[in-house]
Amino acid sequence: MPAVKRLIPPRDISVNVLPVDEHRTSRDGTAIDAIASLSDGLRRRLYEFARAAHRPVSRDEAASAVGISRKLAAFHLDRLVEVGLLRFRFKEPNAARGRPPKVYLASDVGVELSIPARRHELLAEILAGAVVLEDRHGSARAASTRVAYARGLAAAAEIPNRVRRGRVGAERGMTSAEEVLTGCGFEPYRTGSGCMRLRNCPFHPLAGAMPELVCSLNHAFVSGVLAGLGVETVHAVLAPSAGECCVELRSGADDLMPDAG
Repeated sequence: MPAVKRLIPPRDISVNVLPVDEHRTSRDGTAIDAIASLSDGLRRRLYEFARAAHRPVSRDEAASAVGISRKLAAFHLDRLVEVGLLRFRFKEPNAARGRPPKVYLASDVGVELSIPARRHELLAEILAGAVVLEDRHGSARAASTRVAYARGLAAAAEIPNRVRRGRVGAERGMTSAEEVLTGCGFEPYRTGSGCMRLRNCPFHPLAGAMPELVCSLNHAFVSGVLAGLGVETVHAVLAPSAGECCVELRSGADDLMPDAG
């Protein structure tokens, strides 16, 4: 991987680091941290050595493999643990006194970085779910929209302070939906009172090859987000625009009421 020359503002980047293992430090690792860490050639060689070993390796082994001191190897190995690319445990104690040494092995963390955000794993889950449920819903197309709607519900459920169900004003509904859709990579932005566009399609480039399918999935997903938030005053509508997602969020004139309570 070529060296990272500079970091790009996080709002323009899709970052996924899954799953993070139990040895993660209090500082959450991100894809940017991991990739920046591997831009160091020495650190990358240590990571490649640990991954190729398929077993726990000691600091001495790692240092010898890349031709550096044990102390320098320990520094770089611990940095790789910090960003989630390696994990560690202590070697089984023996008769020797003192603290047992650390050993390192590659974690199961997968790192993805895309600009703009792409959610290929979400699309794959939706389409795989459609295959499983096709017989129940009559067609793969119908099943895929059901699954996309359910994934939207699930995305909304991950927000800790969801909007309560009932008569909720449009502005609070828009704000809550904006939070969820930002996290999903849609890059929402307001175009005026009562309207929000989605600048990015996380399912691109499939959208170019199969626009009708992808638009229906986007619409179902966003509708699921709104339903999951309990927002009844904002609706997802198909409104294709060049270079953007085909869905926008609108509130009707009757919905522009103040928030209750």
